[in-house]
Amino acid sequence: MKKTILTILIIALAASLAFAQGKKEEKSGYIFASDATWPPLEFVENGQLTGFEVELMPLIGEKVGVQMSVKNIPWDTIFAGLANGAYDGVASGVTVTEERKATMDFSTPILTAGQVVIIRSSDSSKVKGIGDLSGKKIGVQIGTTGDFALENYPVQRKAYDDIGLAIEDLLNGNVDAAVCDSLIASDFVLANDNYKNRLVVAGAPFTEEDIAIAVQKGNKTLLDLINKGLELAKADGSFDALKKKWNLL
Repeated sequence: MKKTILTILIIALAASLAFAQGKKEEKSGYIFASDATWPPLEFVENGQLTGFEVELMPLIGEKVGVQMSVKNIPWDTIFAGLANGAYDGVASGVTVTEERKATMDFSTPILTAGQVVIIRSSDSSKVKGIGDLSGKKIGVQIGTTGDFALENYPVQRKAYDDIGLAIEDLLNGNVDAAVCDSLIASDFVLANDNYKNRLVVAGAPFTEEDIAIAVQKGNKTLLDLINKGLELAKADGSFDALKKKWNLL
């Protein structure tokens, strides 16, 4: 009798563990990190996280029947958090580079951008692009592709945690220009009433970059879901509608 009871208990325990393990492996949704300092891609407005990529991830999830959400994470820790599994992916205006491809995987591109120079409107007659800024102080957000791009030019780089701080220093005369990608620059120069008529983009982009969603290296399951969701959103027009809403056409 005791042996029978013991056997039953062992079977019940094994079943319980198997059930618990199954629950652990079950994935109800995915979380993506986003540095909310890059309007119109991701930013905070009235205390709420919003922007193109903030709305894109739930849209992709909706197309494939899986919940996808975004949380605000500082840029300087964003890739370390991805590597250690603090979240499932990064949706934060991430440029695809060969160096990054060595440590993470990317979705099909969601946008194309390039690094541009932002200057004060009063300097527009003498600065037509990056080539006119030799020896000048240029503000840039640390760890971004704009930051890396400046390594190829004879300029004085001044790094900031937030591109908005570089823009403020530009307006205050503490730097001669700021560099960021063209999507962000368009928002600062064209869509922000605080900067209208005070800033201009000098010339054309001096780099060309694909922007995509990053996931942990080897996470094919999630990568396939993202790519499938993007494909469906592009096919039914909802992707283009979202781009239009955020003036990204």
